[in-house]
Amino acid sequence: MDDFDYSQFPDFPELYSELGDELFDRPMTKEKNGLIECPFLPLRDVVLFPQMVMPLFIGRERSLAAINAANKNRENLIVAAQRDNEVLDPEEDGLFTIGTEATIGRVLRMPDETTSVLAQGRRRVQIVQFLQWSPYIRVRARVIEEPSTWKANTEALMRAVLALFEKTVSLNHNLPEEAYSYAMSLGEPGWLADFVASTLPVPVEARQEILEVLEPHERLQMISIMLAKELEVLELEDEIQSQVQQEVDRSHREHFLREQMRVIQGELGELDVFGQELSELREAVQRKNLPEGVRAKMEKELARLNAMPPMSPEIGIIRTYIDWILDLPWVEESPDNLDVNNAAEVLDADHYGLEKIKDRILEYIAVRRIAPDHMRSPILCFVGPPGTGKTSLGRSIARALGREFVRISLGGVRDEAEIRGHRRTYIGAMPGRIIQAMRRVGARNPLFMLDEVDKLGNDFRGDPAAALLEVLDPEQNNTFVDHYLGLEYDLSRVLFVTTANFLDPIPPALQDRMEVIEFSSYLEEEKLGILRQFLVPRQLEQHGLADKEIRFEEESLKTLIREYTREAGVRNLERELANVCRKIARQVAEGKEPPRHITAARARELLGPPRFTEDIRPDVDEVGVATGAAWTAAGGELMIIEVNLMPGKGILILTGQLGDVMRESAQAALTYTRSQAAALGIDPERFEKQDIHIHLPEGAVPKDGPSAGAALATAIISAFTDRPIRRDVSMTGEITLRGRVLPVGGVREKALAARRAGVHTFILPGKNERDLLEIPEKLREDVEFIFADRLEQILDVALLPPQGR
Repeated sequence: MDDFDYSQFPDFPELYSELGDELFDRPMTKEKNGLIECPFLPLRDVVLFPQMVMPLFIGRERSLAAINAANKNRENLIVAAQRDNEVLDPEEDGLFTIGTEATIGRVLRMPDETTSVLAQGRRRVQIVQFLQWSPYIRVRARVIEEPSTWKANTEALMRAVLALFEKTVSLNHNLPEEAYSYAMSLGEPGWLADFVASTLPVPVEARQEILEVLEPHERLQMISIMLAKELEVLELEDEIQSQVQQEVDRSHREHFLREQMRVIQGELGELDVFGQELSELREAVQRKNLPEGVRAKMEKELARLNAMPPMSPEIGIIRTYIDWILDLPWVEESPDNLDVNNAAEVLDADHYGLEKIKDRILEYIAVRRIAPDHMRSPILCFVGPPGTGKTSLGRSIARALGREFVRISLGGVRDEAEIRGHRRTYIGAMPGRIIQAMRRVGARNPLFMLDEVDKLGNDFRGDPAAALLEVLDPEQNNTFVDHYLGLEYDLSRVLFVTTANFLDPIPPALQDRMEVIEFSSYLEEEKLGILRQFLVPRQLEQHGLADKEIRFEEESLKTLIREYTREAGVRNLERELANVCRKIARQVAEGKEPPRHITAARARELLGPPRFTEDIRPDVDEVGVATGAAWTAAGGELMIIEVNLMPGKGILILTGQLGDVMRESAQAALTYTRSQAAALGIDPERFEKQDIHIHLPEGAVPKDGPSAGAALATAIISAFTDRPIRRDVSMTGEITLRGRVLPVGGVREKALAARRAGVHTFILPGKNERDLLEIPEKLREDVEFIFADRLEQILDVALLPPQGR
């Protein structure tokens, strides 16, 4: 049931007075001991206050029956609000007990089959008993008399309420001004409170709360609080409405002025600013060399732009899109320098060694020179340890070819949109990093380096590695579609080079699209050459020492390599060299004479105690101590394997933070030893009476892999046969339970580590003999390589006769 809408009655006080003459002619119900009996009308979503006139819309059968009974018997009604408006036929506990005695006035039948009753509240009552429920509800109620005494501040409170109500009426457009005029004519505090409560747009619960307050002064206080809250909301609404109206007025004014300006400029034969920009865009599209499909798309976007009003927010989006299309190199290329000799000179000037990789680049340039239109650009993947020159070599290749160079780091990229871009439906959308880079270089044939491709991630935003499949596939990248552009873009002229430290994290499908070129660890000789040719001159120049005639002796450079760095590349080596140069620069700045010749002793004096010890082998040949070799991301490393036997029950103890694969290798080595006990001269009962403890020092460093199997088996057999192991022998190889030695990887790095530690004999699996071609000749001269297909061959070389014989 709706509240009374005063806007329907422009002459509110007069209407109220007219209705009052008609309604007041029916007297109040006579009391018996303060109680009255009347038909009852439950109200939904409305509260009727005493002395207030309100239309009530009746639709329920019991309610209509109550109205008819009251009219027939010339009785008044008792009305009270329901607690739940959704209940069609409320029970006793679903009704408020405080209600109002009401007199019925006009009854009208409405077009929607409901009945409209004009009712006037007379006085407050409290329902004490429900006398009947059918065919209508009849109740007995106690009349609540209104106190007639005023408090000292009642009149002041009435004035405060009237002041607040005046402001509320002025701000609330649903209340007629006559409402305030009528409130001014009310001299009773209770009547004033009830009238104001009936006009405020507050919930039924709040109105019922006012109805249940019997003391007029207290009622006025509650009304003043409600008015203050309502006034605060109305003032805020008015402020918002004023701001909106001002903005609308400003927009209309600007639109009107712009239209006037456009008409005036048209009369003068001039173009407006927007039309001038549109004309310039059309000219730019005509001048730009675009493929046919792209040009058709541009014409369509220009037509959309021309049809839009100048103040449309979508104009900026379309304009930005057109600018992106115009800025991209669709057919522009930089000329290639296909001089093979010049390319070789550039590569040699920038990088030391790396002959295999340089040869591959020179072969590409040679084929491009002979058959420029028949060869697709290769997709290269440089894989190797950090600091080996992968990224800088890409820059050198671009310089050798005369191409633009662009680099994108993919480390930590998790969003597919980084590669393919965002669709234009999103706010702030822009192309992916591929298209952004093409716009930056301004040519469609740059050298594109995708750095750290093995460190791509993926999450709920997509898989960037999957998005790269199209970019790095020569069969597809000539029709690469960025989500923002929505057009095919030709990437087939781009020379893509990716870099990675490891191949394993790269998805197989992506690996299959790339030509993998491995970067190995630098040999000591290569590091010396890099120091002399590049690092020393650069650091002397950067530290202002180029004119000081400072010379690094070869032994001092070897000291930096052997004692202060342990890496596959040269980054830390350059840092240590910079450390030496800084200390010399400080001496120069302090007015001291700097050293002219940097010897090994002077390098140790400047850098402090050595950080690494090359030779970790035992001082003498020992029983149960073998020297293995391992591959790490920093190159090759030697590792000591120690085996001790002790009285026990045949338990195998493994320590040194070994991985699962290495633990299985130790189990396999022990199984082989037990199976060959008779051939090795070992009493089988010893395996049941002795515990075997295998330990690999440097326990804080995780160790794993199968390549230590040969060294583990040799150390175990040495411990059981009491035969010392030669300290100048190192070995690598995976073993089987039958004693076969299987091939392993990282041979070059492991051999380099063996030579660095002073090992003279290095045992390799027989099938690794083919890897000897990758080992430099100088390394083959310093270390004797022995190839073994079975463990017995390794034992013949590594084990000495038993002690005491």
